[in-house]
Amino acid sequence: MMPHTLVMVLALWASQPGGASAPAPGGLLPKYITPETDAAIDRGLAWLARNQGRDGAWRNRSGYGTYPVAMSALAGLAFLSAGNTTTQGKYAPNVDRVTEFLLNCRTSSGLIARMDEADGRPMYGHGFATLFLAELYGMTEDADRQAQIRAALEGAVELTARSQSPLGGWIYMPDGGSDEGSVTITQLQALRACRNAGIAVPKETIDRALKYLEMSFRSDGGIAYRARQAGPSRPPITAAAVCCWFNCGDYDNPLAKRCLQFCHDTLGRGEGFLGHEYYANLYYSQAIYLSDEPARWDIYFPKYRDKLLREQKADGSWMGDAVGLPYGTALAAIILQLPYNRLPIMQR
Repeated sequence: MMPHTLVMVLALWASQPGGASAPAPGGLLPKYITPETDAAIDRGLAWLARNQGRDGAWRNRSGYGTYPVAMSALAGLAFLSAGNTTTQGKYAPNVDRVTEFLLNCRTSSGLIARMDEADGRPMYGHGFATLFLAELYGMTEDADRQAQIRAALEGAVELTARSQSPLGGWIYMPDGGSDEGSVTITQLQALRACRNAGIAVPKETIDRALKYLEMSFRSDGGIAYRARQAGPSRPPITAAAVCCWFNCGDYDNPLAKRCLQFCHDTLGRGEGFLGHEYYANLYYSQAIYLSDEPARWDIYFPKYRDKLLREQKADGSWMGDAVGLPYGTALAAIILQLPYNRLPIMQR
């Protein structure tokens, strides 16, 4: 994906006022964002707004842990997808509060985490928080807040680069010396978002991470959980890997094309997926949306959109992958709003 300049970002957002009912680019609203979809997005964002903590965070309430940094960053991305910033849009106060929370989670090492809340896998939250702040950076009008975000992103990039494993991936803890696919993908997409926003990112860090994806490729066309280790291909991680190749502008990569076909075969009916369904479709929807297969998108998106609409609870929330309501609601809202084309990392 080509870098998005500040002027391009501000022009895009200035033309699309905040709120789920803002018109979609290219006249896509009637085709993809039906009135029922628009209402579902509104209910989901309203649920997130009602359930934001006083400190600006969201926390899961399930056996998987609370993960306030990851949940807050994902909820923040859902609001950004609707055209909200820290100063513009119906949910601007919510975006401002979650931004303040994440900035307050910065540590001296550059890690964005809340270790006091038993966040045992902080690199997930670090990656999602870095992605959110990078997407927000060019949309921030307040010079002081923008400077704070830039400082946080520069520290986050340094921490991520320093924590890369010898093979080029990342693991749950910073400086863990090991790696696995889902954490690696989270860091790689965040690094690309930073680079797109004008934050310096070492090229060799991204190149080594892309090499890690190549080492994780399996003969059936999918990506395994870990590079250079035996194990089956994982459709969710494969979809996320395709997004990373596309985010880096590598649309013609033969491995990316083979992985996308693997995803079509395992995820592509838009009828759900056993296991990490919401996670898988968060990335698979992006992969198709960014690809040169509009006919495939026209088949997939309406089916999965309607499935999400059927699964929405009466209060506007979604329970995603049994992980938690903030998680499910944020991911569902991001997926449903992809046609708005507002997040730079997810733009065609």
